[in-house]
Amino acid sequence: MPEAVRPLEGLRVIDAATLAAGPMVATALGEFGAEVIKVEQPGAGDPLRTWGYQKDGIGLFWKSVGRNKQCVTLDLRGAEGQELFHRLLHVSDVLVLNNRPSALARWGLDYESVHRAHPRLVMLHVSGYGAGGPASDRPGFGTLAEAMSGFAHVTGQLDGPPTLPPFFLADGIAAQSATFAVMMALYYRDLHGGSGQLIDVNLVEPLARLIETSTLGYSHLGVVMGRTGNRLDASAPRNAYLTADGRWVALSSASRNIVMRLYRSVDRPDLAEDDEYVDPIRRQAHGDEIDGIVAEWIRARTLDDVMRVFEAADVAAAPVYDAQQLLADEHLRARGTFLEVDDPDLGRMTVQAPVAILSETPGRVDHLGRGVGADNEAVYGGLLGLDGAALQALRDAGTI
Repeated sequence: MPEAVRPLEGLRVIDAATLAAGPMVATALGEFGAEVIKVEQPGAGDPLRTWGYQKDGIGLFWKSVGRNKQCVTLDLRGAEGQELFHRLLHVSDVLVLNNRPSALARWGLDYESVHRAHPRLVMLHVSGYGAGGPASDRPGFGTLAEAMSGFAHVTGQLDGPPTLPPFFLADGIAAQSATFAVMMALYYRDLHGGSGQLIDVNLVEPLARLIETSTLGYSHLGVVMGRTGNRLDASAPRNAYLTADGRWVALSSASRNIVMRLYRSVDRPDLAEDDEYVDPIRRQAHGDEIDGIVAEWIRARTLDDVMRVFEAADVAAAPVYDAQQLLADEHLRARGTFLEVDDPDLGRMTVQAPVAILSETPGRVDHLGRGVGADNEAVYGGLLGLDGAALQALRDAGTI
């Protein structure tokens, strides 16, 4: 049976961004059929290629984020490179950039110039701080957004420092927001006969939106939310608890029924009948007591024993996994969450499959990230029609 047509086939995306947020948008679009052309500076290419774990000098994270992308090189700092770039834009639908506004203006890639030349093009600009304020041209990275958004302030132990995540959290959240926005802009263009438009996404605002409870609490009640570790008394008990065999299990008790089942499971059926300990608002005053009762019960049992009791009682609980345990989980294996892909550089690699599962038009991984400039001839020769002599002249000039 032939493979289903993916929903974004026929869409062409130019990924001229670097590092994480912008390229992640292009990756998501490529998984569902868009033709993605990754444009990189000649030489080393995207710094993401050297980020994180390396195998045989090749970045593992790049291999995954670079999936399904054609890789070309192009120096946008010169007139010849800019002219060639505009030829790519003329036959494309989406442009992804993350350079500072001042750099885009120098290269003639500010939105006004791009829109004038390519009125149907959707241009996504992902930046540290977004346009329109005094910080617009400052260098911005996810770490700074995780600090400024309020995330680091509320994350960590009560008596510890603000805590930053050891992964691309702000970039990933921004990428999800930006992918959604790209699809809305294309829907407006293609269904409603609209033009292309600029999408302005920064790294701070999408993450701040997720923790809006902190700004709502301050704006209306004057409360500045602080760090509480893994505790959340509004959902008490909510924590990570150590088991007798040195493992950890996480609990969430957001609803009345869940917490009642939990109390019965930890041999405290009396609490399940007491509204002081069941009502979500009233039980906040008993957070320390409830947390201690649950911790003591779990500490006396192995993880397997704890999960056996909780699963039988339909309690909301999950083990805290490391990477090895995540890959081995039988439920995720049944869903095909991780898949193996043959790669010419590193052999068979395990990567995460496209996250959203569409029943009729699923995404797929055709290939993993290619080398710098691997598709120069296919794109510049095949798509734009440049002959061998023209390509060699571009190489000699350092343009590609």
